[in-house]
Amino acid sequence: MPNARQDIRTPVTVLTGFLGSGKTTLLNRALSDPAMTRTAVIINEFGEIGIDHALTTASDDTIMVLENGCLCCTVFGDLIQTLNRLYHGREAGELDFNHVVIETSGLAEVGPIIQAFLSEPTLEGLFRMDAVVTTVDAVNAEATLAQHPVSVRQVALADSILLTKLDLLQPAERATRKATLSARLNQINSGAPVLETDDLAADPGRVMRKLMTDPRGDTRAAKTWIDAALGSASAGVTLDADGGHEAHAPHGHDAGIASFNLIRDEPLPREALHLLLDSLEKHLGANLLRVKGLVNVKEEPGRPAVIQGAQHLLHNLTWLPEWPDEDQRTRIVFITQDLPTGELEEMVTLLDRVAHRTALARLRAGGAEPAKPI
Repeated sequence: MPNARQDIRTPVTVLTGFLGSGKTTLLNRALSDPAMTRTAVIINEFGEIGIDHALTTASDDTIMVLENGCLCCTVFGDLIQTLNRLYHGREAGELDFNHVVIETSGLAEVGPIIQAFLSEPTLEGLFRMDAVVTTVDAVNAEATLAQHPVSVRQVALADSILLTKLDLLQPAERATRKATLSARLNQINSGAPVLETDDLAADPGRVMRKLMTDPRGDTRAAKTWIDAALGSASAGVTLDADGGHEAHAPHGHDAGIASFNLIRDEPLPREALHLLLDSLEKHLGANLLRVKGLVNVKEEPGRPAVIQGAQHLLHNLTWLPEWPDEDQRTRIVFITQDLPTGELEEMVTLLDRVAHRTALARLRAGGAEPAKPI
């Protein structure tokens, strides 16, 4: 198995959470850690008067403020420009940083930010999406999750979840509230640890600098990445090599969040893969929050393709030099919202058949036979 290659891209941590959940307080605690000294901070202020950046204790030279708009929409282009300015400022010797933290507004969607690091050409090779850290206000979380769908998506896409404001509750109430809220957050996102900000393991500096696995780095990283994704999406639709499928019970996700796995034993023709992914992207649209997968492509034996995507956009395939172990099945994990399980099964099955038949017709025209449908 090849050794991991050194990744020279600058890691980026996204700090998100609904309005008033304590993001800036947490960020200040993290920035007091000596290990965070060389951290550049990008703060997204929503509104005409920016306040959060004035409350942040980082050096003014490495604080960039994106004002009067939501990071996921109106100031999205500004984010790309800001990251490029940071990079060129460092290259010119004007700035010194080895890590970037983006603090979103409380209303920001995380999906488009993730997508920027997967698909934006100007960021390729310069920055890497590392971790999404989501703060959850323990006092108001139940009402927030019930009334604001964006808060659910912020939790669903988190790598770490930090409970804040437990200290504002009565001592006798804290343990019960923490247990109840942790259970609900686990229903939304079973793959992210839920930590209390006072826990040793929840040290903000450590959480912010926790390097997540990038599957494009090497085969060992890819195995860790896909195993973690499959573990957090342990229920869903499994499609076998004979074209049949086995429907599992929903994974107990909250607020319409669901996940399913597409697993295939036989290699996929490249044409069928592209048609299937294009169809899923088109028909799931905004219901598709996240996609992760390793794919065995028929025309590329021995070289797995890595699939990543956020919301309705799927990143171009990247390739690993070899499989990380003997398991060479296609494994794709989808995280969706507001899509009933039965409807999801029917859609995947139908789109799979259409993609296979289309690929079959095209390959027959070229004198080749594709593998069985997934």
